[in-house]
Amino acid sequence: MPNWWPFRRKQVTASLDGAKSSRQLYGRDYVAGVPYGLPADLNETNRLDFQHFALRVAFKGNYAAPIGTPRSILDVGCGTGRWAMDVAQQFPGADVVGIDVNEPPAHEGNPASGAPDVRPANFRFVAANALEGLPFADQSFDFTHQRLLFFAIPADRWPFVLSELYRVTRPGGWVEVAEGHFGYKPAGPATQKITEYALAALLARGIDPRVGPLLATHLGRAGFPGAQMRVLDLPVGAWAGRVGTLLATNLAEAHRSARPLLLSQGVSEAEWEALFNAMLQEWEQQRSTWPFYIAYAQRPG
Repeated sequence: MPNWWPFRRKQVTASLDGAKSSRQLYGRDYVAGVPYGLPADLNETNRLDFQHFALRVAFKGNYAAPIGTPRSILDVGCGTGRWAMDVAQQFPGADVVGIDVNEPPAHEGNPASGAPDVRPANFRFVAANALEGLPFADQSFDFTHQRLLFFAIPADRWPFVLSELYRVTRPGGWVEVAEGHFGYKPAGPATQKITEYALAALLARGIDPRVGPLLATHLGRAGFPGAQMRVLDLPVGAWAGRVGTLLATNLAEAHRSARPLLLSQGVSEAEWEALFNAMLQEWEQQRSTWPFYIAYAQRPG
């Protein structure tokens, strides 16, 4: 992990819903009992914080939907809580709720700004697993948000999860779902090989991460008519300047987090290292991009 990595935490104080335990795979900690393909440890916590920062810069904001001034906001799969807390500060009059199986760790300070980084008073966390349903009454939120759960939601559970987003969104309210493309364009041979190995490992868990292009269709089937889709080709690599460097740093760390998936498929340490280093070079040589899909729709009034 780079020495300059912002939002670095010294420790993680996570409490899981109920008594969920952790398990280890190739030196990384995972939450037991859920199919999520990435670890839940200090390195991954730091990466998720940085990922939010990188995407906020790339998107020039936190959302795409024309949400107006919502009074209640839900973030499904909130991770470290960065997105939800940013939005809570942006809308101080709104009640902002984040849910996840892991409680966001204590925020000890923001080294990038030097300012205290405490939870806003209008943000609260609720321990819940979206795969088991959302613990809220019907029509509870003006804006329901979900991002980057394509390594977490089994293929056969997407219709249920999106139907839950519909259920808890108020008539006239908005939902937004965003996912990255599974892979890069263009993809060199090493990049393609890593993608193939990771896909095989995720499919073995029942997860198909190639859901991004289908988000608008899935929202329509969940009851949201006229879902709109934005596709952003995010640059990956120093060739694209600051944004490309930020995204390449995040994605390189994401691949390190996914390393146990490949090793579990029989990839050797030496092969993974060779493929990983070649992939970083291919991003620069081929000026690769990471397509990102943002779908949003309004619940009929």
